[in-house]
Amino acid sequence: MAVAMGVAWAHFGRQRHMLSWTISYAIASVQWVSNAAGLVLKNPFLMGFAGLCIVVSASLVLVGVKQRSERPIPWRTLIGVGGLVSVASFYAALINDRPLQSMIVPGYAAILILNCAIALWPTERRFSAPEAGFFVILLLFATFEAGLVVSAATGMGSAPGQDMALYRAVLGLGLPSVYVATGVAAVLVVAGDLAYQLRRQIRHDPLTNVLNRLGFSEAAERAIANAQRQGRPLTFIICDLDGFKALNDGHGHLTGDAALRSFAGLLLNAVRRGDIVARMGGDEFGLLLIDTDATVAATVMERVRAEVACLILHEAPGALLRASFGVAQLRAQDRQIEDMVGRADQALYEAKRAGRNRIRVSGEAA
Repeated sequence: MAVAMGVAWAHFGRQRHMLSWTISYAIASVQWVSNAAGLVLKNPFLMGFAGLCIVVSASLVLVGVKQRSERPIPWRTLIGVGGLVSVASFYAALINDRPLQSMIVPGYAAILILNCAIALWPTERRFSAPEAGFFVILLLFATFEAGLVVSAATGMGSAPGQDMALYRAVLGLGLPSVYVATGVAAVLVVAGDLAYQLRRQIRHDPLTNVLNRLGFSEAAERAIANAQRQGRPLTFIICDLDGFKALNDGHGHLTGDAALRSFAGLLLNAVRRGDIVARMGGDEFGLLLIDTDATVAATVMERVRAEVACLILHEAPGALLRASFGVAQLRAQDRQIEDMVGRADQALYEAKRAGRNRIRVSGEAA
């Protein structure tokens, strides 16, 4: 699993959480070897080292989940509590108290893995299929570790040689399956993330982070079909920055890129979730406002038009930005986005011809 995660990290993503999980599974492999060698050789140092590996490995799984979810990582808590647990594990191993060590380390690992499952839960969307599988397996992993604690506790005070019989049975039956299942689920989550990123790159403009022409066409097809089926209004707006070529020529392409990013951000902030914003090409952007008629859309764009003039480019503080807008509402006979684009283009041309920095609504939708 560590090799599979490492290959994915090296060739596809290089995200921090992938690296954390790769190191975690590598350390888990070392733990297996140390634990087996410690049991065979009856070496307390190896048993203590195996406990340390479990603590570090489980901590890195939590770190990776937190990194992927973009949540704060409690580094001080992990280092402080993990250090105390590791010291306690080494002490139990050195005094040959196997039940005590087998309660301390799995108990702490169960808490960490349970926190992994909690941190994996998305806040603003549903689980993807790989995430749901990983979540269930993390819960099973935490339950398994808790089972190890219980089985070790039942051995406290038993006769030597029999005190760990139940623990060893639970460990031998469950550990390989749980570790392999967790690793496979993590690899599937990474694969799902990479597939999502690839789909996003295909459908999004890398400069402005809004939809590109392909992504817009697909989203518009669904929006038009829904509007026609439900008899709801739908409005398309096409807009571009006035004098963008002069801005590029006078201040450079980096300034032009900054202007496009700022304009795209302004458009995104002006619309609702569910509305569609796309870069159609060059400095031209398209918007589809769901459940919105042309009059309301023009009012929204009027606010945007006023705000464009307030944008300040750090690369060119003296540059003044302006924008023109063409608005067209969906008609009953429209079947594809090109029907609306043609009318909005004509309205935009009228806005340009009338002096720019203004909004025109297609006469057919007014």
